Amino acid sequence: MKKPLLALTVAAAAVAALATPAAASPTDDTIVTFTVGTANLDVFAPPSVNLGSTFADTFIEGQIGPVQVVDQRAALTATWTTTVSITEFVTGGGGPAELIAPSQVEYWSGPATATTGVGTFVPGQPTAADRVTLAVPRTAFSKTSGSGNNSATWDPGLRVNVPPTAVAGTYTATVTHSVA
Repeated sequence: MKKPLLALTVAAAAVAALATPAAASPTDDTIVTFTVGTANLDVFAPPSVNLGSTFADTFIEGQIGPVQVVDQRAALTATWTTTVSITEFVTGGGGPAELIAPSQVEYWSGPATATTGVGTFVPGQPTAADRVTLAVPRTAFSKTSGSGNNSATWDPGLRVNVPPTAVAGTYTATVTHSVA
């Protein structure tokens, strides 16, 4: 009688072992991180340009070359605005007849000639008909929406209204594009 009871006990234990779920395997988590680097928001413009020559009491105009904003901040909200300003045009010793005031200079950004990234790129003055005087700093170009790295390039125009009192000489001014 002991043998059948022992066999029955062993059989019951085997059935119980099969019916009981196996113990879960041990687990452990690893948190993985990495950093997306950020760089700068920069603006690049030609170092110099010569518009040519003209006479007093006329105007001269031309493109000043490609201006480019490169935004490598990898920002969630990657917006920026480029502002343009100019100094007086000066020749000789800079007397009254040797100056052309910023109010006599008109600027237009024109459309983008190239863009990268996503978002809305907005020219300050899309056409020459939209030109504005540089008596005060003006918005040249902006990006009003989007995220991540991006860039925009445009070829702005400049028109200098030469007053009738201007004397002969080579006039020089500095156009400044800044971005924030």
